[in-house]
Amino acid sequence: MHPNSDICLQIGIDQIDVEMSKTKEFLIPFVGLKLGKHHFEYQINNTFFKNFDYDEFQSSDIKVNLLFEKKSNMLELEFKHKGTVNVPCDVTGEDFDLPIKGKMKLIVRFGEEFNDDNEELLILPHGEHEIDVAQYIYEMIALSVPQKRIHPGVKDGSLQTEALAKLNELSVKEQKEESNKEEDIDPRWEKLKKLLTDK
Repeated sequence: MHPNSDICLQIGIDQIDVEMSKTKEFLIPFVGLKLGKHHFEYQINNTFFKNFDYDEFQSSDIKVNLLFEKKSNMLELEFKHKGTVNVPCDVTGEDFDLPIKGKMKLIVRFGEEFNDDNEELLILPHGEHEIDVAQYIYEMIALSVPQKRIHPGVKDGSLQTEALAKLNELSVKEQKEESNKEEDIDPRWEKLKKLLTDK
């Protein structure tokens, strides 16, 4: 036996504990809940996203409300979230707080084996007593972030950066070149146009 095997075993156990505690607050032991509606609230920040190796946000501050309804033969979950994520602007590279919000419904039924192929229906094996909602919260938030992230200051003209100044300068140059092209029309074409319109 390797002299350090006890240490390895202990490290392995510690890692399992860390893995489990990561999502412990998102585990809902529904067996102990009464039939009816229950409310859960979660405050999400970047620590939550680290569990999913997701580093798209510089920072995040999102409130998630979960309405959890326990029925005799199934569970209904209704998630809603609202908050901000700090992301770089796709145009300027400037970081800004992007407001996000969204909602999602999930129905949980019980069957022979686990099945999450359908994004709105989860089948849990008979005998399960808890559900981990962390993955659903993560997916809901990640999907609510728009593909194109543009600083509000770009839209209203209040953001002043070197990158924007350069972009504006280039677009003004392009417009001038376009108008110069129109002015440089060969005078012979003008005479031909005149002949056509004089008929």
